[in-house]
Amino acid sequence: AQPVESGGDLVQPGGSLRLSCTLSTLTLDYHAVGWFRQAPGNVREGVGCISGTGSSTYYADSAKGRFTISRDNAKNTVYLHMNSLKSEDTAIYYCATGTTRGCYGLDISDFAAWGRGTQVTVSR
Repeated sequence: AQPVESGGDLVQPGGSLRLSCTLSTLTLDYHAVGWFRQAPGNVREGVGCISGTGSSTYYADSAKGRFTISRDNAKNTVYLHMNSLKSEDTAIYYCATGTTRGCYGLDISDFAAWGRGTQVTVSR
């Protein structure tokens, strides 16, 4: 089943935002979850991912030091915490469940079920 993203909004440069990814309750095995984004005219790019237990994470260079991924398996929810937002962070943000429990990278082919996305706009 598809995950569902929420929390997208209009925010000023330098601001913060938290996105949520609600996973299907039918998922009995906790797989890795990845966050991706796509700006108009650009290809979809990886932001980061988190392992099924939440013990390990992986971030794209563009996200390191500003974005943090966490998960609450009791709530079947994965979060993307974004700080120091820039105009170039404007995009539709997607979450996707991985094909394994581990988070080793952001190859799109390693992620199977995708949400429909949530819009993040960074502007004055």
